[in-house]
Amino acid sequence: MILIIGLTGNIATGKSTISNMFRDKYKIPVIDADIVSREVVEPGEQALEEVAATFGEDILCEDGRLNRKKLGSIIFQDQTKRETLNRIVHPAVRKKMLSKKEELLQQGNQTIVMDIPLLFENNLTYLVEKTVVVYTSESIQLQRLMDRNKLTEKEARDRMNSQMDLDEKRKLADAIIDNSGSIEQSEKQLFNILKKWELIE
Repeated sequence: MILIIGLTGNIATGKSTISNMFRDKYKIPVIDADIVSREVVEPGEQALEEVAATFGEDILCEDGRLNRKKLGSIIFQDQTKRETLNRIVHPAVRKKMLSKKEELLQQGNQTIVMDIPLLFENNLTYLVEKTVVVYTSESIQLQRLMDRNKLTEKEARDRMNSQMDLDEKRKLADAIIDNSGSIEQSEKQLFNILKKWELIE
């Protein structure tokens, strides 16, 4: 039986930790939307040309690569511009993720994880059969984000507020992992989910 799992969670909830558990502990391949979204704006890719044409050449570094910080400062303040960027990048990301999924299926993989931060926001649940939401308390999320990205509290909150409310995501999910505690506690929750879905003995 083939099962495509959608893994999601807001910024700094520790979704990557769970993603790594799927891959390293259970040998389930993960297609990471964040990695793919970086690949589609590499020099020479059509999506990068469209982004530069839309937002201006000065969002490019001297070597022709995308200046993420510059683009980030434009789109996190302005929802319309963020939506414009998403309309360019998201279709390219979806297309590449689907082709990676086909490759993995052809290699004989029965279970694949699609790690998609905006799974619910962008109505992408049709790409997967089951959904797992990783969450943590707002105070832990805020602190992690400020520490990790060296942001002020306002900058961190801007990024957090640009995403769907975590409680909403939890209601929509087939399974949830509370990632506020230790790695062992998160691991146990993932083990129980995989067991319930009969993916492990």
